[in-house]
Amino acid sequence: MKDFAQLFTRIDQTTKTNTKVAAMAEYLSTAPDDDKLWCIALFSSRRPKRAINTTRLREWAAEHAGIPLWLFEEAYPIVGDLSETIALVLPPAENHQDRSLTHWINYIKQLGVREEEDRKSGILAAWDQLEPTERFLFNKLMTGGFRIGISQKLMTRALAQATDQPEPELTHKLMGNWTPETTTYQDLILSDDPTADLSKPYPFYLAYQLDDAPAELGPVDDWFAERKWDGIRGQLILRGGQHFLWSRGEDLMTDRFPELAALVDFVPEGTVIDGEVLAWQDDRPLPFNALQKRIGRKTVPKKLLTEAPVVIKAYDLLEWQGQDIRDHPMQDRRSQLETLVATLPPDIPLKLSPLVEAADWAGLATERERSRDLGSEGLMLKRRASPYLSGRKKGDWWKWKVDPLTIDAVMIYAQSGHGRRANLFTDFTFAVWNGNDLVPFTKAYSGLTDAEFRQITQWVKKNTLQRFGPVRQVKPEHVFEIAFEGIQESPRHKSGVALRFPRMSRWRHDKPLDQANTLDDLKEMLQMYG
Repeated sequence: MKDFAQLFTRIDQTTKTNTKVAAMAEYLSTAPDDDKLWCIALFSSRRPKRAINTTRLREWAAEHAGIPLWLFEEAYPIVGDLSETIALVLPPAENHQDRSLTHWINYIKQLGVREEEDRKSGILAAWDQLEPTERFLFNKLMTGGFRIGISQKLMTRALAQATDQPEPELTHKLMGNWTPETTTYQDLILSDDPTADLSKPYPFYLAYQLDDAPAELGPVDDWFAERKWDGIRGQLILRGGQHFLWSRGEDLMTDRFPELAALVDFVPEGTVIDGEVLAWQDDRPLPFNALQKRIGRKTVPKKLLTEAPVVIKAYDLLEWQGQDIRDHPMQDRRSQLETLVATLPPDIPLKLSPLVEAADWAGLATERERSRDLGSEGLMLKRRASPYLSGRKKGDWWKWKVDPLTIDAVMIYAQSGHGRRANLFTDFTFAVWNGNDLVPFTKAYSGLTDAEFRQITQWVKKNTLQRFGPVRQVKPEHVFEIAFEGIQESPRHKSGVALRFPRMSRWRHDKPLDQANTLDDLKEMLQMYG
């Protein structure tokens, strides 16, 4: 754990990418194989499950530190991180033991199945063996909140340096449904067996947002355009007589969409398709919340299968007849995909995502403006000659989204942020008018500059009406423009609506309080776009 804590410190104390990668590469070159595997897992979002209720953790930390719980609770929002607060208040370790990262992760997993008193004594014993940075990491792992300032992409680059393997090859190896309990470092990283996991997807190719005029991309004939669907990006894999569906977030979602099992009988083995899973009915997509009802389920009742049937809108072919064809030009992959889909019966839930045709960029701009009427978020632009790359690369794939929906709302509650924003109020609740009352309808915590967050923080401190734990009710005075991508009905919210991806787009210093939007405005939007 000492070596892993040193790695964390080196990463945490620099903003230089090359320094972070070098530190990670050194660790992955020298650590024991089981620690290397857990390090890779942690930086691939494969964290251990939370082993302890954080309420109990705060109580035990305060008790062990010999301070009243109220004092710990006052310190927590100032520090901004529970794990760090605990590491700071605890007395020095009296029985320091330098055990491995793997040892402590296994220790945490065992804590999760103990009775509460045994769990408490086990945690106190662990704290007494760990130095402050090690304690911080132990707490992070124990609460399931482990995150460090280096992305999976940079970790993969470091692993490439440590193993002398190509980065794209390692990126592919790290995809799939593996955990340190189901594989070894040798099998996952050093083995060259390409059939080790038939379900393994390819790394997704991600597009950049297009902010400039599309005419700067060159002739429109060099590009494919298609609708940007608002569903779940996924890869459909058919290998070994089985089918698998992976989300872009590397969740295996096969069981949640049983309709897709029929594809095994019609799509040739050795096929991998990139597309969008959509709830689809009457030849158009249903709102995202219809699909969302199915995301968290491992078994789907017949009623929901009827209410929210799904299709995959296919827009790329990555593997054909068992061969990786990602380096083929987009126009060739698209042609083969069109041929494949044309052979399928009409009732099979795999549909081609149609191209949007236009003679020039102005024509595509007109088509883009129709997007919301068709249930899409805008257009995707893909260069006809482009290969299918890994990760977010600028140049060949662009998302040309329609402008977000907006509404002017009143800030009524504020809460401090976390980490570097622990001393700023950054999380806000917003309301709209319903007669003479303000009805809360959404929260937002991004979109302002650091200077604006500092300004609103000073105002919140001087204009707090009531406190509810970390939340402050503030004087209704400031109007903000809230941007969002979609709106849907929600019986769980007092307003009756929920927004998709809300954020603050402007602080409306120019707008008086009484000119903020109303609940009727929201409901009108719901009828138009919900």
